[in-house]
Order: sequence, then C-alpha cells, then structure tokens
Amino acid sequence: MSERPRARTAEGLVQGRWNQGHAVFRGIPYAQPPVGALRFAAPVRVPHWEGARQATEFGPPVPQAGPVRAEVGEDPGSDWLTLNVRTPDLGAAGLPVLVWIHGGGYLAGTSGDPMYDPTALSGAGLVVVSLNYRTGAEGFALLEGAPPNRGLLDQIAALEWVRRNIASFGGNPDHVTVAGQSAGAGSIAALLTVASARGLFRRAVTHSVPGNLCTRALAEEVAAELAGRLGAAPTAAALSALAPHCLAEAVTSLGTDLPAHHERWGRLSRIGVATCPVIDGDVLTEAPWTALATGRAPGAELLVGHTRDEFRLFSAMSGRVDGFTDEEARTALDLFAPAPHGPDAYRAAAPHATPSELLETVYSDALFRMPSLHLARANAAAGGTSFLFELCLTAPALGGLFGACHSLDVPLAFDTLDSPNGRELLGDPPTPEARAASRELHRAWIRFATTGDPGWAAYRPDHQLTRVLDATSTTARYPEQDSHHIWENHPPTPFTLFS
Repeated sequence: MSERPRARTAEGLVQGRWNQGHAVFRGIPYAQPPVGALRFAAPVRVPHWEGARQATEFGPPVPQAGPVRAEVGEDPGSDWLTLNVRTPDLGAAGLPVLVWIHGGGYLAGTSGDPMYDPTALSGAGLVVVSLNYRTGAEGFALLEGAPPNRGLLDQIAALEWVRRNIASFGGNPDHVTVAGQSAGAGSIAALLTVASARGLFRRAVTHSVPGNLCTRALAEEVAAELAGRLGAAPTAAALSALAPHCLAEAVTSLGTDLPAHHERWGRLSRIGVATCPVIDGDVLTEAPWTALATGRAPGAELLVGHTRDEFRLFSAMSGRVDGFTDEEARTALDLFAPAPHGPDAYRAAAPHATPSELLETVYSDALFRMPSLHLARANAAAGGTSFLFELCLTAPALGGLFGACHSLDVPLAFDTLDSPNGRELLGDPPTPEARAASRELHRAWIRFATTGDPGWAAYRPDHQLTRVLDATSTTARYPEQDSHHIWENHPPTPFTLFS
C-alpha cells in the first residue's frame, strides 16, 4: 500500500492518497470551472486529460455569501465544480454509494467541512462522494441569458459523473443514494422531480427540508435589486464582468437589507436568504410537494426527517432566545401560518405560549418541519416508500439552550461528534446520550443506503409512524400533531410577490 491509489475515470487518471486503509480522492473536477465564457452557464463536461491528475486536496467552493460562511482563503481559485470520493475498497465491485450534497442556505457551504468527514460511513462499506456546487447568485440568481437553477444543474452534472465513473472506485452506479441536509435536502427534493435527474440515484436521504422556493416574478425582482447594487443590469453578460467575490458580497449585503423589502417580497424578506431555487418552468416546473402528490413525478425510497426545535439555532445565534416580541410573533403567524385560520389555530393549540415560543414554532414548521413532513406524505402518495424521523435529543451545549436544533443531526449521522461543530453542540467529550443517538442515526443511514430500510416502519398517512430519535428512541405517531393538523391540507407554497 506504499504507492498512492489511482483510479481511471472517463476523463482521465486520478491519483489520491491512502487514509486508514481507504483510498481518498479530493478535488476531482466533474465540470469545467464556471468562469470566463462559462460564467453563469450550465456545467460543461471536463475534457480528457493526459497523465495522472493529482486529487489530494479539496477543491475551493464558490465565494461564500450570507452570515455563516466557510473560510476559503484570499485566492481560492475557480475550480468550484469538484467532488471527492472515499472508498473502502478500490478494487471492489458493486459497493453501495452515498452522495452528499451540503447545506448552507443556498448561499454558502463546502464539502470539505470536517463535520462531513466520511471516514465512519466508508468504514461501514459505503463509497462516499461529496461535492461542491454553485451557491448564491452564481448558482441561483435568475439572470437574462443564463439557465436558471444552475446550482441544481451542477448537482445533476456531479451525479452524471458518478454514473460514469463510480465503478472505477468500487461503487455500483445502480445503487446510489443521495443525501443532504437543509439546502442540500431542498436540492434533493427538487431533484426528485427534475426529469434530467431521473435514473441517476435510487434512494434519497433528506434532513430538514427547507420550504425555500420562489416564483419567477419574485426572482426577477431580486436579481434586478442585486444587480442594481453593483451598477449593472440583471444579465449574465453584465454580471460576468464583476469579480465573483464582489457578487457574493452583494448577496450578503442584500440579505442584511431584506427588511426594506417586507411589503413587496413578503416571506422571502423575513428569512435572510435572497437567492434560492426558482420555479422557472424549465428545470423546476413546480414545487416538489405538488409534483409528487399529483403523480407528475415518481415516488422513491426516501428517508426524511427534521429536528424538534429547528428554528432554535437561529434564535440562539442572534441572541434572541426568549427575546421575541408580541408584534414579531404576530407577524410571523400572519406571514407563515397557513391562511386563513392558521394564526388562530396556533394560538388555540398553545394558549399559554410566549411570543418567542409561538414564533419559533411557526418558523420551525414553515421553514423545515412541515416541508419535511409533506415530502414524506407526497412521496408516499406518488408510490414511493417514506421513512420519517424527528430528532428530539437536546444539545447539551450552554445548558440545553440550543434544544434539538437545526443541524444537530448532521454530526450524529456522520459520526463526527469530535468535529468542531460536533463538539460545540454535543460536548467535549460527547455525552452518552449524544453517542447513543449518533449510533442509531448513523446505522440508519448505512442500513438505508445498503438495503432501503433504516430499521423502523415506513410512514403512511393513516398511521403516521415516525422514529423519535433520542438517547432512547421509539417509533410512534408523528409527534407534532398540532402542527400536522394546521398544515394537513397546506403543502408549502413558493415565495411570491405581494401586490
């Protein structure tokens, strides 16, 4: 094992490195850098190269936008469209494959985050692939002269690479599971309904599916505002003349200034994320919940879930836990609860709730919990098999301040409790309760990717069986019954303009 591992792809030979007996390849391009003439274009396949291409370092992500951004260095380079492969047996044939699509609010994120270290998953016999894709304006701004939803097109191009090449790494191209959390999960929900993605994966894992989608009309106004801040027109030609980091900074600035657009942009203006997937009529023709529920997209084998206290992460990060006002709670209910009876239904379900409790509940529901639940329901209606979970483990950090918050499930699933984010939320060393929950969720991923069964009963709308994950887990009726009743006939709808 002294020689460095090599694998031959359709594009050329790649050379990685050994790590704990596994072959690891990083920074393999699945498409050409989207700069210059390819800026804002659909991904273009990499031409064949001669010799062995070094694949030992993560490729750089697109310049980061938003309040939570990965550190990418002063000059990260332009090879944004790369992926990484870790295989337990380079000479194997037919190993199950798991492809990870990172989150980050459609604004940021990188496959090189230590929280996504695939060592434990690969050690269980999976070939693990992770990828970078275009986020922010590069991936999702609706621009004249550019294809919409370029970030989704990047993901499809990466899955096409997996289809072509994963057998060279010991994987089975017919046994691919895509997995993602937050924006990664929302991307996968969209891919379930995109015609060009069909046949590229067999199963899907979606944690904390966001409801972030917007109409073409709203996306056009956002692009015009973004370009106007830079003194440019909202066209691919005009924005191509601007440095990518300048465009990312403008997206960040617009996210901070979204409150100025409350009256026109409605719900979008309240979430701090200006760019997200667009119902464009081409790549994405309708919301995934609608496409699946009406039979216009086929069902799949789906593992889907959310955390109990999704919005608590954002409350804690902004220093607002127990600090929201009556007016803020009323606004959240009026904008995000299903009309016309949702606001009153939330108050009736929790008559003694504080304003902060009401706000966190409706935001958790509207942004993550109900999109996840409706995806499970719609997938079952489309003939697929859905397995549903809710994570109820309280993070021990800061005396339980974070609750069972957004992103808590990620280090549990990857078994990366010793990563920086894992230690921050789950303790250093992790608590016994965190280790127990991690063992179950980690094993559920492995079982599901291998067999299609995570280890508990499938969800059906009549029985609503749900795995409630904690230090000691149970299978029970979906826990959030009040929210379920409020949203039962109200699947998430795209963000749109207020007239």
